[in-house]
Amino acid sequence: MDTVRIAVVGAGVIGLSTALCISNRVPRSSITVLSDKFTPDTTSDVAAGMLIPHQYADTAVHKQKQWFRETFDHLFAIANSADARDAGVHLVSGWQIFRTLPIEEVPFWADVVLGFREMTEAELKKFPQHVFGQAFTTLKCEGPTYLPWMEKRIKASGGLMLTRRVEDLWELQPSFDIVVNCSGLGSRELVGDSQILPVRGQVLKVQAPWVKHFIRAESGLTYIYPGASNVTLGGTRQEGDWELSPDPGTSREIFSRCCALEPSLRGAYDVKEKVGLRPSRPGVQLQKELLVQDGRRLPVVHHYGHGSGGFSVHWGTALEATQLVSEWVQALRTPAPTAKL
Repeated sequence: MDTVRIAVVGAGVIGLSTALCISNRVPRSSITVLSDKFTPDTTSDVAAGMLIPHQYADTAVHKQKQWFRETFDHLFAIANSADARDAGVHLVSGWQIFRTLPIEEVPFWADVVLGFREMTEAELKKFPQHVFGQAFTTLKCEGPTYLPWMEKRIKASGGLMLTRRVEDLWELQPSFDIVVNCSGLGSRELVGDSQILPVRGQVLKVQAPWVKHFIRAESGLTYIYPGASNVTLGGTRQEGDWELSPDPGTSREIFSRCCALEPSLRGAYDVKEKVGLRPSRPGVQLQKELLVQDGRRLPVVHHYGHGSGGFSVHWGTALEATQLVSEWVQALRTPAPTAKL
């Protein structure tokens, strides 16, 4: 087999990073990304894109740390390159603050981000209701900029983008040799994964150019994340909620919580409400599967279910998904042994 035809289903941060990673690392492959939604209409376009990991209950901590480190290193290189602005990747410093001492004073990712330390008493004076805090510098990845940047790179290496809703993976056979399922929440219907559920996130995107440092309170439910073109104020974690329309009462509550931490936000303007449904499950689904039907075979790699942690680990998990794709490619290119008479 010469060129292996690979379909990637899904065009959020997971789908596009996987397609880009495969195009960089799997020789003699052609990539087609299929999705009913592309940027700026994906969940990844709503996400704040801050690299502060979400912890997955069903995944070993050393594996989560590896994914985060690989992603951080990848984006740090972009942030220090001439592509930084076009890719929407930049460093941002700030504080994570707590009303009571956290169970884990040093999180597993502390030595991956830059300059992680305890906040000083002088710094904590800014937050009188909080008794403990951590200061560090991390990366922010602007979805509405980063996704088009990746699309451009995929196309430059010969990849195609097709707007198409995939109802069944078998639709893609025999047009494709391997399918990579990055359909996120769509995997509930597409592959019958009942473990994946929406966790609704409502945020405000506001203009407050004087806010330069991020502030993340407690478990990260309330946050202020300054970006290149706006400041993201959040948020909510509404499990099992499919509602995509913003709730005005929730917006007022988010704004109030954020102003309590940063009173200058009362002067924010051009407030826009956004809603995204995070594709959440106990652990990221990252595995190979061989579908067999009526004598037909379809090699699949599943790569979805990142919840609120997609931007933080996307490149690390894309590298792992690409390795699984490489294994399928190897299997397809290895001739079957001939039977001896």
